[in-house]
Amino acid sequence: MRIDTMTPDDWPAVRDIYEAGIATGEATFQTEAPPWGAWDAAHLPTCRLVMRDDEDSVIGWAALGRVSARPVYSGVAEVSVYVAESARGRGIGLQLLTALIDASERDGRWTLQASIFPENTASIGLHERCGFRIVGRRERIGCQYGRWRDTFLLERRSSVVGVANE
Repeated sequence: MRIDTMTPDDWPAVRDIYEAGIATGEATFQTEAPPWGAWDAAHLPTCRLVMRDDEDSVIGWAALGRVSARPVYSGVAEVSVYVAESARGRGIGLQLLTALIDASERDGRWTLQASIFPENTASIGLHERCGFRIVGRRERIGCQYGRWRDTFLLERRSSVVGVANE
């Protein structure tokens, strides 16, 4: 297995993994994967990763999305990590998130955030293992399939980027 930079050619496999996550009802408020152009526009052009298996198939992906267009938030990004159902439980999410954190710091990002449904305990645990902490619960933040849902807001502050000089 290896981690590579995601390319547009990876989109069909990335989309399939994303759609499988959407189908669980526990990964995102999205109800369908957008077309490539919309996904591409919503994510940073840097810090896009895929995990490939021994046959070169994409079995997971991770990327950063913008949280604001305001310059003051240029170092803050939102994390997405998805692993193919057939590849779950093998540490792929941990490898991807760790690599994404490293890439984000090389890219000058000082804070990463994630919005996760409280029921998605596996994702919360993964993020906590990588240094994220729950900073709050956003109650009834969005409606999914006619049901109002809460999310936990998690964040990770870099110990390398944006550190105050004292």
